[in-house]
Amino acid sequence: MAALYLASASPRRRELLTQIGVPFKLLSITLDETPLPAESPEVYVQRLAREKALVGRRKVGGKAAGVLGADTTVVIGERILGKPASEAEGLRMLESLSGQEHRVLTAVALATQEACEVRLVTSWVRFRQIGRAEAEAYWASGEPCDKAGGYAIQGWGAVFVAELRGSYSAVVGLPLCETAQLLDEAGIARWVEADRL
Repeated sequence: MAALYLASASPRRRELLTQIGVPFKLLSITLDETPLPAESPEVYVQRLAREKALVGRRKVGGKAAGVLGADTTVVIGERILGKPASEAEGLRMLESLSGQEHRVLTAVALATQEACEVRLVTSWVRFRQIGRAEAEAYWASGEPCDKAGGYAIQGWGAVFVAELRGSYSAVVGLPLCETAQLLDEAGIARWVEADRL
């Protein structure tokens, strides 16, 4: 039977797919994730998810039942907050999120032999106020270094979250409801017992 591939290096996405009993193989791909001029956050995140899935599909060819690609970005106003490149940038991100509501956009794409389908999920997260010393201590933990928006809701960053409206799994990195719908439409199994993986 052809395998499902996950075109992602994210351990969080691996954990989420495993959580719903989806057998898969990992696929390493590299993309330029720079937003295009005048590209909206919604278009940006869907483009990256689609490109990851399609690049992965070309890489594995007919061996795949499908290739999943996903991308998550944090948006305040219309400004995309990517992964902080330095402590100074990470602290600026936390300062801009402090006491504010922001959007987390996650797109998931499934590329099969027939098509590439994409779903976009928007969640809203409101942070409590974060003091400078607490932001510095959080940065020193190392957790925010490789996270969009400079925080991890599934980790220590959860203490900042005063309210979440939307999909928790999407904020972590993979919207499970929408992912399951894509897999179901493509006839790809989930809820497979762990001993059969």
